[in-house]
Amino acid sequence: MKKKQICILGSTGSIGTQALQVIEEHSDLYEVYALTANNRVEQLAEQARKFQPAAVVIANEQHYERLKKMLDDVPEVKVYAGARALDEIVEAGPIDMVLTAMVGFAGLSPTIHAIKARKAIALANKETLVVAGELICQLAQQYHVPILPVDSEHSAIFQSLVGEDQNPIEKILLTASGGPFRQMSMEQLATVTKADALRHPTWDMGAKITIDSATMMNKGFEVIEAKWLFGVGATQIQVLVHPQSIVHSAVQFQDGAVKAQLGVPDMRLPIQYAFSFPERLPLSGERLDLFKTPLEFFEPDLQKFRCLALAFEAIACGGNLPCIVNAANEIVNRAFLEDRCSFLQMSEVIEQTMARVSFDKTPTYETYVASDAEARRVANELIK
Repeated sequence: MKKKQICILGSTGSIGTQALQVIEEHSDLYEVYALTANNRVEQLAEQARKFQPAAVVIANEQHYERLKKMLDDVPEVKVYAGARALDEIVEAGPIDMVLTAMVGFAGLSPTIHAIKARKAIALANKETLVVAGELICQLAQQYHVPILPVDSEHSAIFQSLVGEDQNPIEKILLTASGGPFRQMSMEQLATVTKADALRHPTWDMGAKITIDSATMMNKGFEVIEAKWLFGVGATQIQVLVHPQSIVHSAVQFQDGAVKAQLGVPDMRLPIQYAFSFPERLPLSGERLDLFKTPLEFFEPDLQKFRCLALAFEAIACGGNLPCIVNAANEIVNRAFLEDRCSFLQMSEVIEQTMARVSFDKTPTYETYVASDAEARRVANELIK
């Protein structure tokens, strides 16, 4: 049987490395066609040696010569660099599926190119739908391309909807761990550090997403993502703080029935399900023991976690506002990691950026690019 050829955008990140574990565990079914990274040259070279892809791309062109030299003795692996190379590699003929595990706005353009090349999308780059959900959904429909969610929450919703094609969704119950600060007061949040924020209680993720989880902006983005993936309004999405991260999300139907997907916190499961759908393949690892795990649910505090409230405001307004929120968030997230911005200041800068950047109700791709640039400039000015 022909192996499914997979391109991983962001292979050195948390999702990318776990995707490679899945591919390794099922090497009879999957093969790596291309791997990409932004700056982690040594790790990308190491992955290339192990998995022997047809090509690797380093997005930061400054690292090209170094990467090429490191892979000189592996001539079968072609080496490319730059944003344009990312757009081109996803269009390669042999590729069956593109896993978009890049972080941030940078994932939008290669995802669009992959859809236009009619590649199945395993979506882990939530910013793609946050920034340009309407455009991405239109393109996926136009080119008959499936978008299979990889986020644990959206995969859980997707799994809960299997076999329910004709049954309308009454409500989506989107779970959130609450991050490391859910029990802190506003006074305590004023003094938290990046080291505090990076200690996530249940998930091992990259720095950017971990900070977004601490502010709950990550959950706000997932609400926007769910709106586009499952065709529901924001009022049909309820966020539940669930510290144990066992119920990954659920769907409530019009008869009151609720279907949920439960499991231990292991991102390999939703990655593998996106690769193998509609089949379920064996997966090594820990199994859920409900006798040992209490299940608790709480309402999120929207005053304390202002970022989540701002995301709901962005959905309500629509247009390019989610794009503006995403750009401002990328700036404040980086500033917080570099000790240039306090924890509570992040939501303040995002809110002010939303008010200052030009609003467009019917954005095009060019509008998204311009809005992203303008929002980054404004957010940077506000931090200074």
